[in-house]
Amino acid sequence: MINPFFKNKGPFNIDHLLKLSDIANIENFKKIKILDIKDLATATNKDISFYHSNKYHSFAIKTKAAFCITSKNIAKSLPKDCKKIIVDNVLIATAKITKTFYPNSVTDDFDMDVKDINKSSYKKNVKFGKNVLIGKNVKIGKNCLIGHNTILESNVVIGSDCSIGSNVIIRNSIIHNNVSILDGCVIGKKGFGFFPNKEINIRYPHIGIVIINDHAEIGCGSTIDRGSMSNTVIGKNSYLDNQIHIAHNNKIGDNCIIAGQVGFAGSSTLGNNVMIGGQAGISGHLKIGNNVQIGGGSGVIKNIPDNTRVMGYPAKDLKSFIKDNR
Repeated sequence: MINPFFKNKGPFNIDHLLKLSDIANIENFKKIKILDIKDLATATNKDISFYHSNKYHSFAIKTKAAFCITSKNIAKSLPKDCKKIIVDNVLIATAKITKTFYPNSVTDDFDMDVKDINKSSYKKNVKFGKNVLIGKNVKIGKNCLIGHNTILESNVVIGSDCSIGSNVIIRNSIIHNNVSILDGCVIGKKGFGFFPNKEINIRYPHIGIVIINDHAEIGCGSTIDRGSMSNTVIGKNSYLDNQIHIAHNNKIGDNCIIAGQVGFAGSSTLGNNVMIGGQAGISGHLKIGNNVQIGGGSGVIKNIPDNTRVMGYPAKDLKSFIKDNR
């Protein structure tokens, strides 16, 4: 799939990419062209990828990437035909190479191409509020409502029978059918990914998008960040209450119910039929199983298996929590 939101400036010779990242090209791969940078799961034999944590071992052993940026202690997990590029800091090297392929993925400048709507260019049964701005190549399905002061930036896709509230900003996103996005939401901005540095913090590029599937509802004032390397996804028939934050790369399953002020750090996966009480916090890079219930105010810092109920900080089995707090 070609990303319509970020233009790939590749291909690049591998030696050029390594030099930009201050990596010594020990094996002299200068004649090899690299088409793109992708995550372990989607990379092909013409791409470069990265592997920075054993949490992604199951993807590392199966990757088809031609090259992989990694560290010495975990490089052995990669396939033999994947050429290992050993670095001290995998994520910083990955960020530099990603920025080379996608130079506009670090900043979030406003879309200069948005204009007042030309209603004649959309279906007659799409209704617009006042002061709506729409960018180039935006697609809107039939029977949609777009609220006052809302901005749909270039290449955004809105499916049929959707309701987009007032004062909403949507960029880098594909919204499927029968989706409701309430007032004041911001969808598709860059995530909070950077590397602290005493002189100037290094921003991590975000080349993923946001995908919101059929019959989902996003409550007022919620924010959903686009993915860094993969996409941020909201599953079918999942309802998010007001003032919820979904960070980059999160995958929310189908039929999930998430109460107000819940916050997700990046790159966690939520199964189907999950219920989360208000003001809970979900740490990054976790796997929450199917049919899980998480009590309000809980702090989740480790994986949770299917059909489990937890509460507290750190979140633990609900029966144990009740017993300990009698």
